[in-house]
Amino acid sequence: MNVRGLWLSDITAVAMTVFTSRHVARFKIATRLGRRAREILHIPQTTRRVWPPLHPALSSTTTTRTFRESAPISGSGSGSEPPPKPEDGAPQPLFNRAIESAVTTFASVLVLGVGFAAAGYVYHKAYKHMQLAKIENAFKPGDPVLELAAFGKEIPSPPMPQHWVQREEQSKIDAIIDGSERGHYYLIMGDKGCGKSSMLLEGMRKIEGEGCAMFEAHSDLELFRIRLGKALDYEFHEDYIGGYFSERGPRDTTALLDIERAMNKLEKVALRHRERKKKPLIVIINQTQLIRDDDDGRDLLELLQQRAEQWAAANLVTMIFNTDDYWVLERFKQLATRMEIIPVMDLPKQQALSALQRYRFRYFKEVLDNQTLEDVYDRVGGRLSFLNRVAKSRDMLGTCDSIMETEKTWFLNQCWILGSEMDDDVMDQQKWASAAMVLAQALVDKEEEMDKTYDAETGHVLPSYPMHKAQQIMTRSDFIRELDRLNLFTITSSAQVRASSVPMHRAFKEICAEPGFRQYLTETLDRIADIESLGRTRELVAKDLVLGGIYCISKALGGGGKLEVKLKQKEEEDEDGT
Repeated sequence: MNVRGLWLSDITAVAMTVFTSRHVARFKIATRLGRRAREILHIPQTTRRVWPPLHPALSSTTTTRTFRESAPISGSGSGSEPPPKPEDGAPQPLFNRAIESAVTTFASVLVLGVGFAAAGYVYHKAYKHMQLAKIENAFKPGDPVLELAAFGKEIPSPPMPQHWVQREEQSKIDAIIDGSERGHYYLIMGDKGCGKSSMLLEGMRKIEGEGCAMFEAHSDLELFRIRLGKALDYEFHEDYIGGYFSERGPRDTTALLDIERAMNKLEKVALRHRERKKKPLIVIINQTQLIRDDDDGRDLLELLQQRAEQWAAANLVTMIFNTDDYWVLERFKQLATRMEIIPVMDLPKQQALSALQRYRFRYFKEVLDNQTLEDVYDRVGGRLSFLNRVAKSRDMLGTCDSIMETEKTWFLNQCWILGSEMDDDVMDQQKWASAAMVLAQALVDKEEEMDKTYDAETGHVLPSYPMHKAQQIMTRSDFIRELDRLNLFTITSSAQVRASSVPMHRAFKEICAEPGFRQYLTETLDRIADIESLGRTRELVAKDLVLGGIYCISKALGGGGKLEVKLKQKEEEDEDGT
């Protein structure tokens, strides 16, 4: 039993010795780290007792002393020296911390700056790529303009032959829109309602709008910009959020510069389209006459024409301008080298009769006799808008007369003259009105002198004057363009001035045939001349003619055309009357 107890006590002592050595080594490492922390933070040395203490039953005489010693945290043993104290006035620890903070701040700012710059650059490139993709998508098959036209005109899908009147110009329009005709840009001119826009829409329908974009012009440049952007699916950087990356957006500018930017984007898309399809894009600007004839409007037309010239030469984009007024041609004529003019007139007689028959059958399933067709054509001519309106009416001849009365009322409201009793305050307006009446009278008189005013094949032959001759008749050169804008007279692509339509010419004839009209027009012109004469006359008042004095006016001696004016007073009589 003693031997066994001695053997167990020896084993226990050895185990406790191993455990004690490991435990002391662990605390030596901890105290070494603590000492280093106190050296940096200048914490005074303290002592701590080892915790938790060993159980008394497990301690031996060789280990109890070791575990009960107080171990300083800052020392690794009883022979360790105290840490060196920093020298007075040495800011080494604070300087190190400042450098560390500065480096950390600089690194943070650098990472943020590079990150935002990279994000802004990537967004900018992605945004530009997306813009070009959206413009390309705008020229894919299917156009909103075609859908609106189909709903508005009740065109079935596919359209039947009786829903369309084939004109001679349609084949050329189709060749332009499908890309067969290239190297030019085109100006389509014609009166309002003669079918210009319908031909363009028909040409787009045949190719399902692929490679075509069409929009309406407007007098306001901002609205013109918005409509151009809608047709091209271009937002003009209005959805650009580059400002979040501290980059100034390009939208802070004028409408004209925005239109120029849109043209630049369109040019890039056209280059890609030409490489793939081997044909140009088509851009149609409808109702170009709505652009104002002022500085801004002329600048816009100049910008569009310059682009049209460049793109036509490179076969990139074919631009088509549709207009009712002559002043657009005058503006384009100054810089035009690749422009072609496509005049669109009223339908000839046979085509007009065929169109009226189709319209009537579509609306009422009725086949008209030849006499009725002739009567309608004699009243409204070959204007498609008039023929369509008449075909929808139950009383066709009554509608024809109503159209003529509407045109007559419009002309009289704008240009009626006031006679010899007019006030001098309205003289400027009466100059314009009397000039229009004089021109209308001249056209009616010329019709009486013409050998033929009606042709069995072509139909009506309206009298006309060359533009310079019309200005001479009116004695003014600045009135005729305004009359063209109001659709009272028409200036054709060959600079011929005539009535705007057959009903308008009939209105001229009725007005000029009224009893006393010529005398009334003459009195108005005389009144205008008198008012102008009064404006050029100066009144001199002589105040020295008293007591019978007189002026003696005589020609000065020596000639030269000079006059002498002398005052001769009456001699005073004496008191006795002598």
